[in-house]
Amino acid sequence: MADQDPQKTEHPGQFPVVEKLEEEIKSKWYELRDGEVWFSEEIKREHQRLKTSLARYVLQSRVLAILTAPFIYAVIIPFVLLDLFVTVYQTVCFPVYGIPKARRRDYVAIDRNQLRYLNALEGINCMYCSYGNGVLAYAVEIAGRTEQHWCPIKHARRVKNAHDRYKNFLPYGDARAYREEIEKVRNDFKDLKVLK
Repeated sequence: MADQDPQKTEHPGQFPVVEKLEEEIKSKWYELRDGEVWFSEEIKREHQRLKTSLARYVLQSRVLAILTAPFIYAVIIPFVLLDLFVTVYQTVCFPVYGIPKARRRDYVAIDRNQLRYLNALEGINCMYCSYGNGVLAYAVEIAGRTEQHWCPIKHARRVKNAHDRYKNFLPYGDARAYREEIEKVRNDFKDLKVLK
């Protein structure tokens, strides 16, 4: 909610790029051990020292940021409905067509609540953004797998941020490739783990 001045925020560094979602991670700020985040005592003290109080955070917020908060948080309703509907959709439909199900936890990560340098409102904001972006990524993956099965044809023009399945689609306008390769492409999910 605060919409703080981005020039005042300092980022001490970048987190490592993760090749596998479940791998062990060690950085100078935290470790990921068996899927659990672990901080050293020194880092915990530093987090606590750098925490902004809730009152100060709200008082430093722009009035317009506060006034727009209800509009931002109202989007939780469609996020929850989308989450519910795409989960039910893939549960019912994907087994019928032999499409592997997307694992929700690979897309929705709620872990920023463990950061002690966030006050209560910052923590809620982070959880909200994590959930919203995670649900959207989850829905895009489900839609991409659906599109691969039903219409794996690239578009005539470039599209921004195409889903991961798109690169395997057939060329636009190539009727022969479509007729000859549709079954192969629509069933080619060998790069995905099959979830039971």
